[in-house]
Amino acid sequence: MLKASILLVTVFCISLPALPQESQSAKAAPVGSIAAHPDWPKANPADVSSVEAILASLYDVISGPAGQPRDWNRFRSLFVPDARLIPVRHSKEGTGADIAIYTPEQYQERAATALEKGFFERGIHNTTESFGDIVQVFSTYESRHAKDGQPFQRGINSIQLLKDGKRYWVVTILWDGESSENPIPAKYLP
Repeated sequence: MLKASILLVTVFCISLPALPQESQSAKAAPVGSIAAHPDWPKANPADVSSVEAILASLYDVISGPAGQPRDWNRFRSLFVPDARLIPVRHSKEGTGADIAIYTPEQYQERAATALEKGFFERGIHNTTESFGDIVQVFSTYESRHAKDGQPFQRGINSIQLLKDGKRYWVVTILWDGESSENPIPAKYLP
């Protein structure tokens, strides 16, 4: 009886038609973030030609005196369309950390008013690692309310970049501010 059942199942399985190849491959490959957004703002080639250029452009585009609107199209042009900007948030009780996640557009909505009150940020030290078409930069920053003012905040931007063969793109920025409990290690300072 067992042999007959096995034989019947085997014959049944052999007689089933193979699935057509097209049904297995009919699913289109996922469209990349860049390709899916042909209307995304085009970057000035000088802004994105090297790691140093895109970092300088990133700090420059958010910096400016009070009352100066930021060039948000330039800002967006530095990022892949599905990029993420992620500040670390610390609990007031000191019991842990969490994150907030923003797209470039959400960051603009959240930050525009504050930045236009006078904000300057610059990188003071970069530690860069790369492999293939990915680049990771730990960029230590200082934030000021006036260009030559005293820093009111320092921290580290963890910036992930993509090199697509023609330019660099910001994929993610995860950042954390310095505090007395979280000083910047000497290896990330000038």
